[in-house]
Amino acid sequence: MVVTKETIIGDILKADISTAKFFLEIGMHCLGCPASTGESVEMACAVHGVDADELVDKLNDHFASK
Repeated sequence: MVVTKETIIGDILKADISTAKFFLEIGMHCLGCPASTGESVEMACAVHGVDADELVDKLNDHFASK
């Protein structure tokens, strides 16, 4: 999977549930909430004050290592 800022969080979690740790690290603790899983990476990062590019890089590094 290749993650972009437009990728939906729910799709990332479905592809690999172990990615949840990256969202928890940015303070996104409500991963079971339908609203949060329907957000894009960029939207979640804006709400939590995190650099979206940095999170995208971490997620892509994770997927690349599999």
